[in-house]
Amino acid sequence: MKQVSILVPENAVLASIYDPRYMFTAINDFLEEAGKPALFQVQLAGLSSEVHLNKGSFAVRPDVLLKQVKQTDLIIVPAVSGDLRTALDVNRDFIPWMVKQYRQGAEIASLCIGAFLLASTGLLNGRKCSTHWIYANDFRELFPEVDLVDDRIITEEDRLYSSGGASSYWNLLLYLVEKYAGRELAIRASKFFAIEIDRKSQSPFIMFNGQKKHDDLPIREAQTFIENNVAEKISVEELAVKFAIGKRHFERRFKKATNNTPLEYIQRVKIEAAKKLLESERKNVNEVMYDVGYMDTKAFRSVFKKITGLSPVDYRNRFHKTAVV
Repeated sequence: MKQVSILVPENAVLASIYDPRYMFTAINDFLEEAGKPALFQVQLAGLSSEVHLNKGSFAVRPDVLLKQVKQTDLIIVPAVSGDLRTALDVNRDFIPWMVKQYRQGAEIASLCIGAFLLASTGLLNGRKCSTHWIYANDFRELFPEVDLVDDRIITEEDRLYSSGGASSYWNLLLYLVEKYAGRELAIRASKFFAIEIDRKSQSPFIMFNGQKKHDDLPIREAQTFIENNVAEKISVEELAVKFAIGKRHFERRFKKATNNTPLEYIQRVKIEAAKKLLESERKNVNEVMYDVGYMDTKAFRSVFKKITGLSPVDYRNRFHKTAVV
């Protein structure tokens, strides 16, 4: 039987504590219905006997204190809320325990922005990780040594797992169920919980908001220029001349400041504008393409799918109100 320890940090998101417990206990129920032994021993582990969440609106009483857990097989790190630096500070006593358990062979899975607490251990340095796309810039600022792949629903590397934003953690829970209990039970769980199994990307949900928390004023002005001229064909050379910076130096500074090359930034700004038009306007794909400065249909569709994971038509069908109706 595998021991699953779900952490109960201060400022945790309640659902990300309850949902994994529900998932693993449901698998035990499915097995017992089939006359088979339960697979998971699930426990909530906290630093104190009662943890208050959501500014005191809820109280969770862990099954065990963290110091009582000498060894476990799988650690679930829930999402945290509020100011992230504060959340990491008040939960810092989890870190040495997590590191010790990992070195003893435990696996660790972070849900959504629980990735911040997992990354605080240093175990993710040099490894891939995902988290909620909206916190990608904050994550990169705090943990530059972690390889953040913010479009991914699930990452797995060296017994460390992470999930994308919000409800994406259900896909990670299904992934873990399949690993430990098999495909058949994972499919049953996906139907029971009404979760689309094998979803791999959160790209369709990402809203691009360029990183501007930097001190490079000419680069910030270049970002604003790109965003204010979305219908224009803008080249890197033109930007470098406009802001009186050598092209190669401009590219290096832009990448350092924004985590995107100038070309990537231009593409993402244009595709974000195209997404909004596809969501709200009755224009066809070609009209939208022209509105955001593309003249080549093949190039537009290729860049759109690369960034969102969907074709322009599929994106409109998913998100436009009249398409839904």
